Amino acid sequence: MGVKEAPTAKGKAAAKGLKQSAMADEKKVEAKKGSDLKKGEKRFDERAKSSDGKSAGTKQR
Repeated sequence: MGVKEAPTAKGKAAAKGLKQSAMADEKKVEAKKGSDLKKGEKRFDERAKSSDGKSAGTKQR
């Protein structure tokens, strides 16, 4: 649930804290990796590859 959709003030604060924590973790990973993490569609494709390096779409053909 997003910050704007949370029904209570406590829920909004928790959602905001989670978002900030995720952003901080992402910055740490990017700093350790030495480059930015892929975003959006590129990130999905990267995560969708299986251990053998083939995407789900390739395996289904």
